[in-house]
Amino acid sequence: MRKLFNLFFTLLIVFSANNISAAQKTPDVNALRNYIEEARQLWKVPGMAVGIIYNDKIFLLEGFGEKEYGTGKKVDGNTVFAVASNTKAFTASALAMLVDEGKISWDDKVNKHLPWFKLYDPYVSENLTIRDLLCHRSGLVTFSGDLIWYGSNHSREEILRRASFLKPKHGFRSEYGYSNILYLAAGQIVEVVSGLKWEDFVKTRIFSPLGMNESHTTISTLNLKGNTALPHNDADEKIITISYLNWDNIGPAGSINSSAADMLKWLQLQLNEGIVNDNQLISKKNLNEMWSPQTIQKVSAFSQRNWPSTHFKSYGLGWALMDYHGKKVISHSGGYDGMISYSSFIPEAKLGFVILTNKNSSLYYPLAYKIMDTFLSDEDKDWSKIFHELITKNEEASKKEEAEKAAEKVSGTVPTLDLKSYCGTYTCDIY
Repeated sequence: MRKLFNLFFTLLIVFSANNISAAQKTPDVNALRNYIEEARQLWKVPGMAVGIIYNDKIFLLEGFGEKEYGTGKKVDGNTVFAVASNTKAFTASALAMLVDEGKISWDDKVNKHLPWFKLYDPYVSENLTIRDLLCHRSGLVTFSGDLIWYGSNHSREEILRRASFLKPKHGFRSEYGYSNILYLAAGQIVEVVSGLKWEDFVKTRIFSPLGMNESHTTISTLNLKGNTALPHNDADEKIITISYLNWDNIGPAGSINSSAADMLKWLQLQLNEGIVNDNQLISKKNLNEMWSPQTIQKVSAFSQRNWPSTHFKSYGLGWALMDYHGKKVISHSGGYDGMISYSSFIPEAKLGFVILTNKNSSLYYPLAYKIMDTFLSDEDKDWSKIFHELITKNEEASKKEEAEKAAEKVSGTVPTLDLKSYCGTYTCDIY
């Protein structure tokens, strides 16, 4: 019996020592740096910036590639990119500050602050809460109504008034449906309650205390000839530079532009549980509320196969949530015209990182898993190669399908009616 006990005790010590060793390992920064650059070239992304903080220190803050394709102008850690929907966590945090001050509660009815705002059903309009706005459970389908604001000159209030004509796909609070328009409504509540425009609240209450001096709430203040990345896309198998599109009318959902250096300050605030320079910017209580599951999402069969250590996915208040390698991962992605971004932090590991790219590309996705594997486990999969091959295969299959459909097209056809018969005035309440 004693021998069995000694064996068990020895194995326990070895197991614990291995766990301590794994937890205290220091990743090879050069190996990670080289991996990121090789991945950037494989995915043909002109430029990107990556920042990583670990144990309250900057582990990596570096630019890769060019701000504008073919110019040789290098990206660095202070280069400004559009961060798009990463803006949502800033808007949720602005509301958290107002909750801390006792000016609102998460479960306030929206019509208490915006009495004119209505959705598709009187019951929903009367019972929609601030919490509902922030966790995507209104009943609207993902991206519903985005064409009201995208590329339009409609004011923020006009966008929200037109949203009343949108039809739901799901039952109220029954399904996840990602909504930019409802984050716009959340930003309008910030303005009504605080007396400050959403832009001014974010700048004075978040950017300024954190020293995020290179961050902007609008492209109108960007210096496009300075240290600013330009957006890119693929066209006819070539990389082209495209123009910035003004997103000011949807600002609270996605108009922030920032650098990797500034975004690390934002992530460090999260890891410091809302404290900056000994000041409690956001209470720990309300940070935990933002980081808690509000709307449940499904873990797909694809995710189960590739990441068996992920058991749940959900959306909190301005943040997406999941587990990976036994740790809770809090993150958000952002998609702007010609720029894709991702920010994430893992409190238990004291790890935070941001990935900013200047091309429509899914490169952030494999890089995020590579970074997490590097710090959280001994796993060494080449996610960049795996996903690049998968996407290439899917693109080839799509092209083949399009070619087959084109071959089936019947030539020489004409409209059923004379073209004049189609002339008339067409209207839509939404647009």
